[in-house]
Amino acid sequence: MNGLNTILIVLGLFLAGGVYSFKKQQMPTSVVVLLAIASAMCLAAGVLRIQGIWE
Repeated sequence: MNGLNTILIVLGLFLAGGVYSFKKQQMPTSVVVLLAIASAMCLAAGVLRIQGIWE
């Protein structure tokens, strides 16, 4: 499932951009933290799937 890896990584990068944008707009810290956690989880899942560790 190579497509899912790509989707997870692109979604993680999109959310990382959202973290930057929300921080710049001075949104509440809880929203920024939740978005950062979601971004990290998507990026980690995509990388682990590429490595074949998590299927």
